[in-house]
Amino acid sequence: MNPLHFEKDRPLDIIAVGRLCIDLNANETNRPMEETSTFTKYVGGSPANIAIGSARLGQKTGFIGKVSDDQMGRFITSYLEKNNINTQGVRIDQTGAVTGLAFTEIKSPAECSILMYRDNAADLKLHPSEIDEEYIKQSKSLLISGTSLAKSPSREAVFLALEYAVKHKVTVFFDLDYRPYTWTDEAETAVYYNLAAEKCDVIIGTREEFDMMEKLLNIDNSDDHYTASRWFSYRSELVVIKHGGAGSIAYTKDGESHRSGIFRTNVLKTFGAGDSYASAFIYGLMNGKDISEAMKMGSASASIVISRHSCSDAMPTAAELNNHLETAIYEPV
Repeated sequence: MNPLHFEKDRPLDIIAVGRLCIDLNANETNRPMEETSTFTKYVGGSPANIAIGSARLGQKTGFIGKVSDDQMGRFITSYLEKNNINTQGVRIDQTGAVTGLAFTEIKSPAECSILMYRDNAADLKLHPSEIDEEYIKQSKSLLISGTSLAKSPSREAVFLALEYAVKHKVTVFFDLDYRPYTWTDEAETAVYYNLAAEKCDVIIGTREEFDMMEKLLNIDNSDDHYTASRWFSYRSELVVIKHGGAGSIAYTKDGESHRSGIFRTNVLKTFGAGDSYASAFIYGLMNGKDISEAMKMGSASASIVISRHSCSDAMPTAAELNNHLETAIYEPV
């Protein structure tokens, strides 16, 4: 079963909105960052990774965001275009803002961390006046992520994009992507996350991210069924709650639930799993797969990416994903 409806005859399958940054992934693994000397540069940011993953799978993909007016900004835009992502909605900052940087540390497959530099980041300068209603109505779906809600004017730009999406029957996916270092406090985060989620058709997040949203309402039971049911009184048709190594569970308005397992893989690092899961899961749903099969596709994509050095560059093609689904060992949970 797949409860989602996508408008046909639109030139774009999905437009992602939000963070465009640079990942600098440690080349020396199994050691702390203090002992790491070299890094490899990749395009990063959760919505950027999801957009790249979607494009690799053959989706007609666009992006709305803002980049710095420098070499890093040009590197990002060029990379998106090389991956067949429409950059009509990508604006160039004129205020002197810079590209956000994420340095990764890979101490072990289970112990990875990210050191972020987000002061005066260009992606958070996206202004509501730069949101093009005509561009959004060309797409079947819109993806937003939580980080872009952290500061004005990006926050207001995202809410305007949501209004346009609802107006033009564009299916909205919300990848929670909670990054505490971007926010002032959890109360502020929860307010804007909850307001955004009310306008979304599909909400995807970890159990911890949903807990953060519910803490504001003095809810402290970590109950998946309750969490999902809250959003069915708004627009949501599907709520996916991820439990790490224990897989994920998707809930639908009709009371059904679907559980996904994991694929065995040689884990190099943990980051990138959520973005790759989202891109393949959305791809599956948009191509008529039922929820369980789309979740399995998401898990397969995640297992591919966590075995590779990058996030964006590691996103699989449709052929790679299908081969992995057929040959890798799947473990139901």
